[in-house]
Amino acid sequence: MNEGKIPVRYAKALFESAVNQNLLERIYDDMQLLSEACKTNEMKDLLKSPIIIPSEKKRIFHVLFDKQLHKLTLALIDMMINNGREAFLPSTARLFFKKTLEYQGITEPILITAVPVKAEIKKQISDFIGKKFNTKVRLKESIDPEIIGGFVLKVNDYLIDASIKTRLKKIKQNLAQSTRNY
Repeated sequence: MNEGKIPVRYAKALFESAVNQNLLERIYDDMQLLSEACKTNEMKDLLKSPIIIPSEKKRIFHVLFDKQLHKLTLALIDMMINNGREAFLPSTARLFFKKTLEYQGITEPILITAVPVKAEIKKQISDFIGKKFNTKVRLKESIDPEIIGGFVLKVNDYLIDASIKTRLKKIKQNLAQSTRNY
């Protein structure tokens, strides 16, 4: 089985169960908590460890999250551990988020700038994207001083790179190319 299909199937099953049980918002919150937890080195080690037996992994998850997660989310974790698929938990969460946002008609573009952007500019960008893609927009902002200036905007599969870093890189490539021609 293709590894790419594994988290897709778990995310789809969790999404459909959450919708059918009218728990989408609750499970979305659970998956956000799990996604953040999976970013820690300890959790990464736990998920990937072939030494820790499945029953111990399940016990650890229940001790950590029993009071915080809904039983549907815990059932997913247990099933993934039973099937030896726990390493796919972070990608399952990411795909679950994607399905949920699609279902809700929300797009989450990412705006990358060298410095923070004023709220009015973010609103204009959100309004433009909402109108262009006929969607609700939840704009995410990321600061990356390495782009020097300008911006990079990622919307679904589209990328607009208007950063100074990229422009300088293109100028450098053009200069290198033109010097080779002489």
